[in-house]
Amino acid sequence: MPMHLEQVSIRTLDADLDRRMQQLADDPAAVLTSRRRVEAAIRSDAPIYGINTGFGALASRRIESGRLTELQRNLLLSHACGTGEPLSPEITRLMLRLKIHALGQGYSGISETVFAQLLAFDRAGLIPWVPSRGSVGASGDLAPLAHMSLPLIGAGQCWNAARTGPEPSSVTLQRLGLTAVELGAKDGLALINGTQMMAACGAYVLARCLRLVSAADILGAMSLEALQGSARPFDARIHALRPHPGQAAAAANVRRLLEHSEILESHRDCGKVQDPYSLRCIPQVHGASRDALEHARGVIECEINSVTDNPLVFEDGDIVSGGNFHGQPLALVLDFAAIALAELASISERRTYLLLAGHDGLPTLLMSDTGINSGFMIPQYTAAALVSENKILAHPASVDSIPTSLGQEDHVSMGSIGALKLLSVLRNTEQVLAVELLSAAQALDFRKPLQPGHGVQLAHAAVREAVSHADRDYEVGADIDRCAAMLREPRLVEAVETGIGPLH
Repeated sequence: MPMHLEQVSIRTLDADLDRRMQQLADDPAAVLTSRRRVEAAIRSDAPIYGINTGFGALASRRIESGRLTELQRNLLLSHACGTGEPLSPEITRLMLRLKIHALGQGYSGISETVFAQLLAFDRAGLIPWVPSRGSVGASGDLAPLAHMSLPLIGAGQCWNAARTGPEPSSVTLQRLGLTAVELGAKDGLALINGTQMMAACGAYVLARCLRLVSAADILGAMSLEALQGSARPFDARIHALRPHPGQAAAAANVRRLLEHSEILESHRDCGKVQDPYSLRCIPQVHGASRDALEHARGVIECEINSVTDNPLVFEDGDIVSGGNFHGQPLALVLDFAAIALAELASISERRTYLLLAGHDGLPTLLMSDTGINSGFMIPQYTAAALVSENKILAHPASVDSIPTSLGQEDHVSMGSIGALKLLSVLRNTEQVLAVELLSAAQALDFRKPLQPGHGVQLAHAAVREAVSHADRDYEVGADIDRCAAMLREPRLVEAVETGIGPLH
C-alpha cells in the first residue's frame, strides 16, 4: 500500500532541508511512534536482525538483552574504518541532513535521544570528519556513515570551527555545549545503514548542474558568434522533428542568445555551407547531456526521499529485513551523470580549439603578436588534459562488484566510487568550460565594433567585469579560475537571465 514520505527537491534543496529540519524538531511524532514499536519488539524477545543479533555474516549470533547498547556502540566503532581524504564539509553536512530526513520518515526506529542529538548537531553547525574511501555502496555507505555518527558517542573527529582541518569530537562537543549520548537497541544500525553518502554527492552535483547546462549553451553561443557560425542549425523546425526535450531546450536557448546579432547579419551571405559539429550539433550534444542529467536528478531525488536502512519498522509493528540499502539505483545514474558531464567538457574543448585555429579572421591563438607571445595555446592543453582525465573517470563503477562480509553480501553496487568520480568530473568540466569562456570572450573582442546577440553581449560583459582582454602573455591560470567561479556561483547565467529572461 502507498506510504506517506515527506519530500525535498534538488531544485530547492537547501531551503527544503531547512524546512524539514525545523519540521522534525517541532514534531518528531513519527520517530517516537516508530521507536515504541522497536521497544515492543525487544520485549517480545523474538530474534530480530541487527537489534538482538549480530550483523552481516554474524546475523545468526543472538545477543543477550543486557548487551544491546554495547552491540550498537561496537557497530559504530568497528565500521568506522574509512580512509583517504575527507569528504568536503558541504557534502558531509548534506549527508547528515539527508540521514535526519530519512530517519524522520518514521520507519527506522531510532531512539528519541539520538534523533534529537542529530538535530542539535545540525543546528549547531557540527560537521563530522568523514574519510571519503571505504564504502562499496551496499549495505549502504557503512564506513562513511559510521564516521559521521561517531561524534554522537564522543568518538571520532569533526571539522574545526574554521573548517580547515579535524579536531577530536570531544573538543567539538565541548565547544558547542553538547554532550555525548548512549545508543539504544537498533540505533547504530539505523545510523550506518543507508545510501546517504552516495545520495549527498549525487544531489550536490545535480544541484550544480541545473545552471551548468545553461552555462554550456551560453558558451556555445559565444563561440558560435566569435567563429561566425550559422544560426540555421538552431531552427525550431529541425528540433521539432527529433523532439528530445533537452535538444529542444538547448536549441531554444541558443536562438534567444543570438537574437539581434550584428555579427550574424554581417556574414549571412558569406557562402559557408556548414559549421563543424561542435557548433552545428550543440543542441544534439548538449541536449543529450541535459536529458541524461535530468534522468539522474529524478532517480537521486527519489532516493533522498526514501528510507534505505535495514530492517524497516512498519505501522503494524512488523520489523522486516530487506535490501533498500543497496545502492544500485544510484550507482547507475551516478555513472550516467559522469558520462553526460564528460561530454559537455569534450565538445567544449573542441570549440576552444576552433577559436585558437586562426580561422574566419581571428588571430591565431587569439593574440595579434604571436611568436614572442604564445597566446591562448596552453589553456587548450589544460582543457585537453581535463577532458582526457574525464574519459578515464567516466568508466562505470557500477559494473564492478566484489563480495564482502564472508560472502553474505555477495553483490555490491560500488556506487560510492561512482559518486566520488562524479565529483571529480564536475570539477574538471567546470574548468574546461571556463577555458572556453575565457577564450570565447577574447575572440569576441576581435569582432568589434560588430555586436553579438543581446544574450551573448551580456555574457561577454560579465566576463569582462572579472577578467580583462589580453594583449600579451600573462599568468592565465588565475583567470581560468575566475571564469570557473562565474560558472559555479553561477554569476554568468544570472547576468544573462537578468537581461533576456530565464533560460531553459
